[in-house]
Parts: sequence; structure tokens; C-alpha cells
Amino acid sequence: MTETPQRTRPLRVLAAMSGGVDSAVAAARAAEAGHDVTGVHLALSANPQSFRTGARGCCTIEDSRDARRAADVIGIPFYVWDLADRFREDVVEDFVAEYEAGRTPNPCLRCNEKIKFAALLDKALALGFDAVCTGHYAKVILREDGVRELHRASDMAKDQSYVLGVLDDRQLAHAMFPLGDTLTTKDEIRAEAERRGLAVAKKPDSHDICFIADGDTQGFLADRLGKAEGDIVDEAGNRLGTHEGAYGYTIGQRKGLRIGTPAPDGKPRYVLDISPVTNTVTVGPADALDVNALRAIKPRWCGAAPTGPGTYTAQLRAHGGETEVRAELVDGTLEVTFTQPVRGVAPGQAIVLYDGTRVVGSATIASTTRVPAGVA
Repeated sequence: MTETPQRTRPLRVLAAMSGGVDSAVAAARAAEAGHDVTGVHLALSANPQSFRTGARGCCTIEDSRDARRAADVIGIPFYVWDLADRFREDVVEDFVAEYEAGRTPNPCLRCNEKIKFAALLDKALALGFDAVCTGHYAKVILREDGVRELHRASDMAKDQSYVLGVLDDRQLAHAMFPLGDTLTTKDEIRAEAERRGLAVAKKPDSHDICFIADGDTQGFLADRLGKAEGDIVDEAGNRLGTHEGAYGYTIGQRKGLRIGTPAPDGKPRYVLDISPVTNTVTVGPADALDVNALRAIKPRWCGAAPTGPGTYTAQLRAHGGETEVRAELVDGTLEVTFTQPVRGVAPGQAIVLYDGTRVVGSATIASTTRVPAGVA
């Protein structure tokens, strides 16, 4: 069936405004389209700093003020909602627990699932709003048969559908992404913000993990989990060095291993496995990272769940490329086989499946199957 753009009537829209340029332009576009827009800034930190450090961190007092000023320029009401306790429980504590268990989580997916399109959306609907608007680069399309689909943004370079792959039918029905059809560069988005008189036009984008403002993930985890010295070993179990906490490592990591003994072939070593039970980090050659299959749990579907095996493309990181896979849902677990081996796949990461530009759904990687080293 022919697909038609979502939203044909004016809606009551709650625009999540982070204080950045994308969310400000998204709110302005929603208002310009004739919707009844109210801006809201989510206070996610219990002890917000006054100012950001360049492009790191978010939810500072400066950010809330920037969002308020943008709302004033757009001409929409504005509020600050305190969701710090919910954010700490559902995102920050989950992040720490996942690393402690030897997994590598993506807090942005968890925030979209639990905060922006759960806590925020539920409160918005209770207050009579029809939709939540954000500055994500993605598209929600309403087909002629009434089915809503989540698609990649028109500009693949800015596409953020990966971190939205946790949204279900109900959440998609109330999601609005005004930047999804944008075929312009980020510089042009900034130019649009400047034309609209938005002071955030030149504000740096946020990077890294928003609640770790200094970018020191290992230090953040050490403060909460404490130091726990353990061994760094090779694939044969030979001790090569020590670490101060297995949680500080991720699959595929090369730098910061602090191994005194060089590899026999002189080539770099990479983290192959993390065992929280024995507090051991196993390292080895790059080709030992090759993965040809995985199991993923807790699937969430952006529509009906697939029936039977199918061929899709998969994305494994927020800024990663696509790879072809065969996938099948077996007793609630997603079984995935890669057409070509991929590297650096870690338990805890999300795999998001695509059918063309359509997001099929996502799941959390539980385990991987590796290609034996040296096997093509």
C-alpha cells in the first residue's frame, strides 16, 4: 500500500526540549505546522551543574534556561518536569548494574524506552496531550491501512532510529519527529535556528553519556562499584597483567589494557571476554573477535512480531553500519545469524533489525557465537 505521512490534524503536542538546537527546531516546526505545542524540559539530574563542559553532559541549569528562552522565542508555554528519581532508577542504576554483570549497555535506548516514551509520554497522555515531540532524526509513517511504522531519517548521516528501536506500537502512535524528513546538513539546521532567532543555534551538540559529564566512564563506575583487582589473561588462561575492575572493559577494547607482556606475533590484543564471576578479562588477537551468530532477549517490536525466519539488515551500534542477517524468534528469544562475520559484538548491546528503511524491532544481545581464529 502507498504510505502517507503521519499527522493530518492539529494536535496537542508536548515538545521535549533539552536546551539544544535539534529539539528547539523540532518544537518550532511543530508549532509552525499548526499544532498546539507546549515545551517541557526534563530535569534528570538530582544535582545539576550550572554549566555544561563544552559538548559533554546535559540537564544543567544552563540547558533548562536555554530551553526556556527557545520556548519564549517560539511563543509556546514552557515547564520543567523533575524526572530525576525515575532517570536514576531506570537509566543510571541499570547502566551500572549492566557493567557490573559484564555487559555493555546503551543508556540512550533505555532513556527513550523508560523516560521519554514511558514516564514522559504517560504523563503527557494523562494531561490530555496527543503526542510527544522530540528532536530525533527518524520518521513515523502512517500507512493507508492505519498501521504506523518507524523508519530511518531521510538523511542517513543523521539517522537516530537505532536508539528508537525500543518503541512499540502504542508509543509510536504518540511520537512526533519533525526533523525526520530533513535532507539538510546540521549546519543548515543551525542556520534555520538562527533565522528563527533561537539563541541555541551555535550551541555544541551533546556527546558521550549525558550523566557522565567528564567522559570518564571507568572512573564513574569505580566510584560506584569500587576497585576490584583481577587478572588479565590470554585465551589459554596465562596471566598477562592485572586490572582494577572487570567492569571497566568492553568487548573489542584495545587501548588501556596495560599488559606488560607483548603478544608472540607482536600484534595488538583486544578484549575478547569479561567474566564478572571470576573478575577476569580475557584478551587475544583481532580475528578472535569475529562473530557469526548471536542470541538476543527482551525483543521489542515496532509493529507486529515477525513470524518465521526472515532476512534483514541489522545495526549493532548507534553510529554503526548495517550488516545482512537471518533472524528468527524462537520461544521469545531472537536467534540471529550474520551473512558475514562481524567484530566487537558485546552482550548488553542492542541489535536493531531493519527491513529497508523500516525499523522492525530491537532486542538485547545475551550471547554470541564466534568464528574460530584463522577460519575465513
